[in-house]
Amino acid sequence: MTNDGQLFVVSAPSGTGKNTVLERVMARRPNIEHCVTVTTRAPRQGEADGTDYYFMSEDEFVTRRDRGEFAEWARVHSHYYGVLRAELRKHTANGGKCLLQVDIQGRRNLEEAGIRFVSVFLAPPSLTELERRLRQRASDSPEQVCMRLETARTEIAASDEYDYVVVNDDIERAVQEFLAIVDGQAESAVHDEEEA
Repeated sequence: MTNDGQLFVVSAPSGTGKNTVLERVMARRPNIEHCVTVTTRAPRQGEADGTDYYFMSEDEFVTRRDRGEFAEWARVHSHYYGVLRAELRKHTANGGKCLLQVDIQGRRNLEEAGIRFVSVFLAPPSLTELERRLRQRASDSPEQVCMRLETARTEIAASDEYDYVVVNDDIERAVQEFLAIVDGQAESAVHDEEEA
């Protein structure tokens, strides 16, 4: 599915600053596109269908899942999330590069499906700092913050499954490190072609 292009799979605990880092990466590398995933949860304020997610009813999601249209899918916090095969093909078929945000289970599912990708885990500087960020953004209840922190512990423990780990203790440094990974992979692909 991704023979011609490059797929960068990115995971991060909620509150790590993943969206900010990836927005800056894509602003500096216009040749990298964002792969939009599907969710059955309701849009949050400011989110747009087809930009942040494809928002889909649970019935439609299950129907399309059963038809095999998803490269990977999971049920997380009582909602379905998934990656459409057609979306991956759209971005990688002609040598394109794309960033795909999934959780750890999503990364594992893609690997089990035999899809080639480079994986990057974006980590917070510490759980204490992550908790501060989650409470500061004030979009979750105290119970949800606790749940997200528990999930983060599990995610951080699995970060060694990723090709790269970038710690977001400073946004600009994290962006530069991520760009170095993207650029390094591009150079690696060129060398591979030259050696073939």
